[in-house]
Amino acid sequence: YTVIGQGYLWFIPIPVIIMGVTFLLGYVVLNKMKYGRYIYGIGGNEEATRLSGINVNKIKYLVYSISGLLSGLAGIVLLSRINSGQPKSGQGYEMDVITAVVLGGVSISGGEGKIGFVIIGVLIMGILANGMILINVNEYVQWVVKGLVLLAAVGFDRFVQSRKAVSATSM
Repeated sequence: YTVIGQGYLWFIPIPVIIMGVTFLLGYVVLNKMKYGRYIYGIGGNEEATRLSGINVNKIKYLVYSISGLLSGLAGIVLLSRINSGQPKSGQGYEMDVITAVVLGGVSISGGEGKIGFVIIGVLIMGILANGMILINVNEYVQWVVKGLVLLAAVGFDRFVQSRKAVSATSM
């Protein structure tokens, strides 16, 4: 099982291939299938989506199931990378994930975002985290820096949302 987390296909690490396939499948589902439109619709205005005849509960169950499946996949990759199953080994990643997604342009209020930009957010967070480790930044300072990045990203998102609301009411 270690090949999943530590193996290579030619010169590409298997976890990178898994990430690429996951992003590609996410892109196809969100941009090329009706379920992607339903997901964006529920995120943007759940009641309007329900009134248009979409089974909101079914789509939510589907999304939560996919989330659980991908969390399990991430756990398997992490398990095979460290050769050990530790219950707290993924602790702390949730902040990195939320920050990467918001940096990638996914709105906290829902209904907006593109998976291509999320990839950019993931790369930014990966570079930031790796850079802080390489220059030997204290772990607590790393948390503060990541928190400030998240705060700035959420603040920018709120600013953009308020500007959209103002421009929508002025029309």
